[in-house]
Amino acid sequence: MDLKRIAKATAKTLSSYLTYEAMRTVVDQLQETNPPLAHWLAGFSPTGKLQDGEIYLEALLQANQELAFRIMTVRQHLAEEIADFLPEMTRSGIQESNMRLRCQHLERIVNFSATTPDPSESANRSIEHNIDRATEPVDPETVDTSIDSDSQVSGGDR
Repeated sequence: MDLKRIAKATAKTLSSYLTYEAMRTVVDQLQETNPPLAHWLAGFSPTGKLQDGEIYLEALLQANQELAFRIMTVRQHLAEEIADFLPEMTRSGIQESNMRLRCQHLERIVNFSATTPDPSESANRSIEHNIDRATEPVDPETVDTSIDSDSQVSGGDR
């Protein structure tokens, strides 16, 4: 596993995502102050173009330098604001997600097993049912105390 390569790719992906968020922030701001420019920027910025934030900003610098600088400023501000708590949020988010996914998978496996009858399970349930019935309290008024001749046990046979 090449951790250095993974870290670089993660940083590039995060940078591109922050570029996207900065663009959305600037579009929202422009909606209030300059709607035609907001419309132009939204049209210039389809999500496919934003897959690589650096290439997007290079193209925007050619088309509208002022907006490109504004987006770079907002992107830098976002990076500075989230840099402190992002590593812990990422770690805990991944841990929680993994735990949730494992639990869901286990539940699916258990439910699948529960729908497939297992003969030993049926026998165990029958034994448990009989044990439960044997340990239930008995109401003396409902017990049949009559003994027929076939069920009598002689004391001398033991």
